[in-house]
Amino acid sequence: MRIVLFFLHRITFSCLPASWYCSVSQLSLGCAPRQRLLLLVLLRNTGYKHCSSQCVCVLSSRYLSIAESMEATDVLNPALNYGIVVDCGSSGSRVFVYYWPPHNGNPHTLLDIKQMKDRDRKPVVKKIKPGISTLAKSPAEASDYLHPLLSFAAAHVPQNKHKETPLYILCTAGMRLLPDSVQAAILEDLVTDVPLEFDFLFSRSHAEVISGKQEGVYAWIGINFVLGRFEHADDESATVEVTTGSQDQRPISRRRTVGIMDMGGASLQIAYEVPSSITFSTPEEEEAGKMVLAEFNLGCDVEHTQHVYRVYVTTFLGFGGNMARQRYEDQLVNKTLSKNRFLTTQTGLSADKPYLDPCLPGGLSDTVVRDNRTLYLRGQGDWTRCQEAVRPFLGLHNGTMSPGGVYQAPINFSNSEFYGFSEFFYCTEDVLRLGGQYDSQKYSRAAMDYCSTKWSTLKQRLDNKLFSQQADISRLKYQCFKSAWMYEVLHSGFRFPADYPSLKTAQLVYDKEVQWTLGAILFKTRFLPLRDLQQETLRQSHSSWLRSSFVYNHHLFSLCILVVVLAILLYILRLRRIHQREQRQAEALNLLWVEEGEVVFSSGGY
Repeated sequence: MRIVLFFLHRITFSCLPASWYCSVSQLSLGCAPRQRLLLLVLLRNTGYKHCSSQCVCVLSSRYLSIAESMEATDVLNPALNYGIVVDCGSSGSRVFVYYWPPHNGNPHTLLDIKQMKDRDRKPVVKKIKPGISTLAKSPAEASDYLHPLLSFAAAHVPQNKHKETPLYILCTAGMRLLPDSVQAAILEDLVTDVPLEFDFLFSRSHAEVISGKQEGVYAWIGINFVLGRFEHADDESATVEVTTGSQDQRPISRRRTVGIMDMGGASLQIAYEVPSSITFSTPEEEEAGKMVLAEFNLGCDVEHTQHVYRVYVTTFLGFGGNMARQRYEDQLVNKTLSKNRFLTTQTGLSADKPYLDPCLPGGLSDTVVRDNRTLYLRGQGDWTRCQEAVRPFLGLHNGTMSPGGVYQAPINFSNSEFYGFSEFFYCTEDVLRLGGQYDSQKYSRAAMDYCSTKWSTLKQRLDNKLFSQQADISRLKYQCFKSAWMYEVLHSGFRFPADYPSLKTAQLVYDKEVQWTLGAILFKTRFLPLRDLQQETLRQSHSSWLRSSFVYNHHLFSLCILVVVLAILLYILRLRRIHQREQRQAEALNLLWVEEGEVVFSSGGY
């Protein structure tokens, strides 16, 4: 009842006979079938008997997930399994501990992996700094570097589970920048020394430097798993027809997965499923497509294709919000210096003659320093001109996102769904307060109004706390540029239609950050359910053998008893016949003696 009340005081809803509906925040992210059913039962038991299952779905499993996440992991449950992933990033390393119950026996479902919670109901996560790549000159210290993280994980995983708990040490961008020989030396130290101190399930293949493509795939797997998109329910309306790599396989109808876009400070990533087979126009295009397409099977058996996914994933270095602004400023400096060689005005070289930047708020004064040269800027706050100014930095080449001609797989905009993270969310929410469901018209109007607002007014609004808590002076200064950059990336770069209705910008999914490590552990353990299924099959066959053996032995025992009884009866009958025959012989002998006139006397006769 307390959980139900927790839901009800957080959610505003109304169920009316004429039009049943429930309203929640616009960041509600849908609900999985089992969560919808549970919440429906809870609501019906608390008196809301007129709410339909659709109404409950709108209530969203976001709040149910909150209740689930309040529970600490039951480490005393012997049936739980555990897994550990260490994310060795460029700035630091983090360890994540996951757990899951035994597989449910359905070969088409994945392991129900969740992040472990400690006794205080907090996620079991620990981070250390700096990154492992700083050990380039001392690779023999790699295992010592990770020792605090592994000790932390070992303290939370039950001791009797250590030997069967897989440990994965996955290194990302920082390690990718190191020479191959240095990478190999660091990994060799981990593979050699970690098993000496920790009894986890850890082998040479469990420590690796993953590519940007792998990282993107893992992130895509993680969010779709959290959203329940790998649950292939029959009653879902949002489905797609999927063709796999097998030529003999008929198209599969299953739940529609979501694509993700993530714009950080330096890079931009995108990943989405490509349901249909792709026809390439040229061998060069086919080769480029293979570099950014990944096809994999999340199912436990390669014979089952229900979980075969073809995902387009790529990273655009230099397309993050901060790096794009830096490239933009570099060009301003170079162009201004070049023009000033032929002009007498010397625009931008002094504060009284600044360069008019359309991508800064009106009235804002700023400076850019390059090679001991200072460029003075003055904001114009013209969002339309800012769009035109940033568009060339997309490097569009034959309709692609980069001068190198990076291939982009087709997107079915009429049947797809995307989530935008990091800068996609910050640009829409921090000052514009439009995070959630994306509407390009509302967004462009709000961005235009923001850019044209005087800088003094914007600072006053910040002081009055009219923006989000994350907003600061830096966000206010570069919001105009970043909002234009985000818009151009989305609509000119990735070619999303202006009226695309299925993009949500978000910071959290179900009120928690979704890490790519969740997708990694799902991918790495995808064959473990096969072990459980085989054990279950063995148990069933063993049980069947026992039952048949018992029946067989029962009949054999009965037959033995019957044979013994018959043998006894036959023996008794034989003894009886022998006795009767001897008795007849004795009677016949006595009769013979009588007929011969002999009288038989006792030994004492007279």
